[in-house]
Amino acid sequence: MEITSAFKRRGLLFVLSSPSGAGKSTIARLLLTGDDGIALSVSATTRPIRPNELDGRDYHFVDDERFSAMVAAGDFLEWAYVFGHRYGTLKSEVIKTIEGGRDVLLDIDWQGTQQLKQVDPDIVRVFILPPSMEELERRLRSRGTDSDEVIDARMKRAAAEISHWAEYDYVLINNNAEKCRELVHNILKAERLKAGRRVFLHDFVRQLIG
Repeated sequence: MEITSAFKRRGLLFVLSSPSGAGKSTIARLLLTGDDGIALSVSATTRPIRPNELDGRDYHFVDDERFSAMVAAGDFLEWAYVFGHRYGTLKSEVIKTIEGGRDVLLDIDWQGTQQLKQVDPDIVRVFILPPSMEELERRLRSRGTDSDEVIDARMKRAAAEISHWAEYDYVLINNNAEKCRELVHNILKAERLKAGRRVFLHDFVRQLIG
């Protein structure tokens, strides 16, 4: 057995979910910066592009007609409506990343997570909670990008999203982004070491004991 093949493992799907404003995107960015073994799945969305966003980097921006065609063609592992727009995880993006030997980070909500669990029961699900609803609202307002009406809608949706926390494998409270990122990274590293994901072990042990 070659040394280079001896330590191959099966890539995993690593889900981060949270209500808007709980810090999920910040934690995801920190995780991606500090770990070359995981890549972000770039979703498709019908949401309009925002300032400083780039098509293909932040999202694949498509119109409603194109999104519907992609749904019909089976291009998505999961998709959902969020605040009046559709978001979907592209099957091709995920397969490309996993076949390249890397894990896939999915920034999706509870609806998408439920769908994805049906496709691949082996996914790792992490839910990020805010320290309080007051702090969540403060973070949303500090962005300075949403109207009061939009913030009110996000706060109402947050309670519904948080109600699904028990469906996840791990639940963390984001009091500090860097500390929370460290915990998320520890979870990822532990999940990578599970025997079922280290596909080389059967042959390695057989060779080890003769």
